[in-house]
Amino acid sequence: MLICLSASHKNAGFDMLERLSASADAAAGRIVDGHAALQGAVVVATCNRFEAYLDLATPEGESPVPIVHEAIRAVGDVAGLEPEELRSTFDFAHGNAVAGHLFSVASGLESVVVGEGEIAGQVRRSLERARDEGTTTPELERLFQRASQTSRTVKNRTGVGSAGRSLVRLALDLASSRVADWGKARVLLVGTGQYAGASLAALRDRGANDVRVYSPSGRAARFARSHGIEAVSHAGYAVAAAAADVIITCTTADHHVVDRVLLAGGKATLASSHAAPTDAEASAVLAEFRAWCPVPGAARSARQLVVDLGMPRNVATDVVEVEGVELLDLETIRRHAPLEELGATEAARELVNSAARNFGAVGEELDLAPSVVALRSHVAGILDAEIERARGRGQGDPDGRVEQALRHMAGVLLHTPMVRSREFARSGEQRAWIEALDALFGVRADDAR
Repeated sequence: MLICLSASHKNAGFDMLERLSASADAAAGRIVDGHAALQGAVVVATCNRFEAYLDLATPEGESPVPIVHEAIRAVGDVAGLEPEELRSTFDFAHGNAVAGHLFSVASGLESVVVGEGEIAGQVRRSLERARDEGTTTPELERLFQRASQTSRTVKNRTGVGSAGRSLVRLALDLASSRVADWGKARVLLVGTGQYAGASLAALRDRGANDVRVYSPSGRAARFARSHGIEAVSHAGYAVAAAAADVIITCTTADHHVVDRVLLAGGKATLASSHAAPTDAEASAVLAEFRAWCPVPGAARSARQLVVDLGMPRNVATDVVEVEGVELLDLETIRRHAPLEELGATEAARELVNSAARNFGAVGEELDLAPSVVALRSHVAGILDAEIERARGRGQGDPDGRVEQALRHMAGVLLHTPMVRSREFARSGEQRAWIEALDALFGVRADDAR
């Protein structure tokens, strides 16, 4: 049985999502270890949602609720949240509704900005991480692979992907009201992860050409070389942060990478740069940023915008205590999310619903597969036994035509039960077909093993 536990911008506060996101890497393993019936788990964590997709092995007629509660308890343990709080927050889906929800998520229909392109990659990477951790199952594999296929279909056949703006582009749209001329703006990009490339592309679309990158994990040089920009060293980070007109953070760091101390310290250093520094390293750092701060004592413009795209938060809220600094974070961005492109979204949802129905139909047929195999094995066994018995009695069949006719007849007799199995599966009546098989022939799925 497939289960989905979902917390998103629609039902959870930013603080809860931040804590869930910060613990996401450890969640799937803890979930699977929490109960023997939890066969697998794939966790999708983004800046606006945390979702756990579970594969439960529950006996027929047994409630999955206690097992789900154990999964929620495991999530709470790694995130430092009370299970009761999570139970009252999580949306719950099971069965075919899980496919419909994930396909909608992967297609960008549940995002803050409908049609955002980043989510499809995030869903794909969630499955890859589960594979690496050994927490996926064949059914979860099928679910997530179908989700990726559906998202590509939606992108190619509707206007959602092109009409919907990404979170990065929405953030820069909002930032544009504070930036008079992107062509003259000094921009510092902090991070080289999933949003960094999208941020740089969106900046260039707006005419920004003075962009530098810093990476807390030391990947700035490689990112800078591949994107044709300048990298900032660890030693020069505070100065670069103070010199920038716009700072955009998009790291996966579990700590603040920009705070009041960083900006105030860098600003003080730049303000005194007209005096010859005695420290050789400080002198080198200041020389590196002369182009950004050509006038001594005028380190940067009166206003500085910090855009925080990180989850968990990359920027401490105390940055606004530094004179002239304004913070644009995910909570603010959400409040300005545009309305859906209704026509394109409606068409996309039709595709998603169709894909979910197909996923469920195939799954139901797969549920009957062991019983179908058992019936075929039962008939083939009877046929082979009768042929061998005839041969033992010396009844000849020199050209094999009798055996061929018998096998053809067995195939004809099996045709109707096979067709009916698919009909019963699609109508949700698998149990009736299985029970009829047992009552008429004494055949059970275990008989095929």
